[in-house]
Amino acid sequence: MLAELRGLNEECGVFGIWGDPNAAQITYYGLHALQHRGQEGAGIVVTDGNSLQAVKGEGLVSEVFSTGKLDHLKGSGAIGHVRYATAGGSGIENVQPLLFRSSTGSLAIAHNGNLVNATHLKKHLERQGSIFQTSSDTEVLAHLIKKSGYATFEQRAKNALSLLKGAFAVVMMTEDEMTVALDPNGLRPLSLGKLGDAWVVASETCAFDIIGAEYIRSIEPGEFLVINDEGLKVDRFAFPAKRAICTMEYVYFSRPDSDIDGINIHTARKRLGKELAKEVQIEADVVTGVPDSSISAAIGFSEATGIPYELGLIKNRYVGRTFIQPSQDLRERGVKMKLSPVRQVVNGKRVVMVDDSIVRGTTSRRIVTLLKEAGATEVHVVISSPPIKNPCFYGIDISSSEELIASNKSVEEMCELIGADSLTFLSVEGMVRAIGRTDEGPEAGHCLACFTNNYPTEIFTDTILPHKKELSR
Repeated sequence: MLAELRGLNEECGVFGIWGDPNAAQITYYGLHALQHRGQEGAGIVVTDGNSLQAVKGEGLVSEVFSTGKLDHLKGSGAIGHVRYATAGGSGIENVQPLLFRSSTGSLAIAHNGNLVNATHLKKHLERQGSIFQTSSDTEVLAHLIKKSGYATFEQRAKNALSLLKGAFAVVMMTEDEMTVALDPNGLRPLSLGKLGDAWVVASETCAFDIIGAEYIRSIEPGEFLVINDEGLKVDRFAFPAKRAICTMEYVYFSRPDSDIDGINIHTARKRLGKELAKEVQIEADVVTGVPDSSISAAIGFSEATGIPYELGLIKNRYVGRTFIQPSQDLRERGVKMKLSPVRQVVNGKRVVMVDDSIVRGTTSRRIVTLLKEAGATEVHVVISSPPIKNPCFYGIDISSSEELIASNKSVEEMCELIGADSLTFLSVEGMVRAIGRTDEGPEAGHCLACFTNNYPTEIFTDTILPHKKELSR
């Protein structure tokens, strides 16, 4: 479903390259490929071996890096970031990579995820004299590194990373090296690639495709990579914990042409649709998916049931972000600007509408209404994931159960609220089976917390309270 309309958003995407004289330009293209992971801000920091230089701003990648902005970013190492503001807040000071300068050298940090103990660590650091310039939890890492008593940067960084809890895929850069780390549970995706003699890292493998890089492997949980002119050194800052990759990366967030741990996203979503077809019996005339993330599942559902797949909904790709407003009324009106039903496809037909998830239910209600106004005689909504009942504290913008319709309503009540003729969700077991991860155990290496309330890490009290305060505004 439309992330900007329903409030289900990934926090951000990171990219890094070391060993190419056109590092800044390549990073620009890599961030373009990751634009779906964050549209509120973007930044690039580059090193020429002597100093770090940055360009960043609020808006889309193409808006931030307008003509000439990259011309002065010279160097063979660069890291970049696209952001959706969940932890912290909006504002240029929170746009990453964050850049810190000191008498002993500079440090840039790009972070994807959310630290569940950030508030706890921040209070501890402030008691020791730290002064924070942003409201981003990423800044906590910089202060921890600076205050560490170890001799080398690598030792200080590993020590600081070991104190963090939650989700973090981190790319850091000094004047003479780039370091990469993934949290012990591997909650966020992060991959390693090669472009000629240069090393590349990115949140998704689709960024490798756009720059012509070769995928090497996924970064392992707890790993700490050091990349400099001497090459790649593999180390770790923590032993890997129970693997818990965010399931919504497979269901919704990642681009269909990306792979996570060797599993192609489009193929996994098709299997989700086929698995869903096994769990529901519907007589219908046409299957359609909500663009774009649900198209793959809709195709799989169609293939499994034999019900023809059609483009019953068209996405307007030229609306831009100007209509996105905080009020619910304006958010609902935005659906009509963003989606249009194809009357000739749905008129007089029993329609199966495939979507990836339901968060608040308001957008689902508007889409069902659009289809019925276009002449659909029945609209059966099938969801290629289980009901989202619990908040996420790892970097997805569902921070409270109060905003989740499934947390306080039955499937029957949700069906009535959205105006559908039927509503079916995929089971947890069916979803895990369809995605096809081979990790041992019933969760198969997934984080299923938003579905099952089983969080893979400790959740600190001060992680929950700020979210509740935010919702009361």
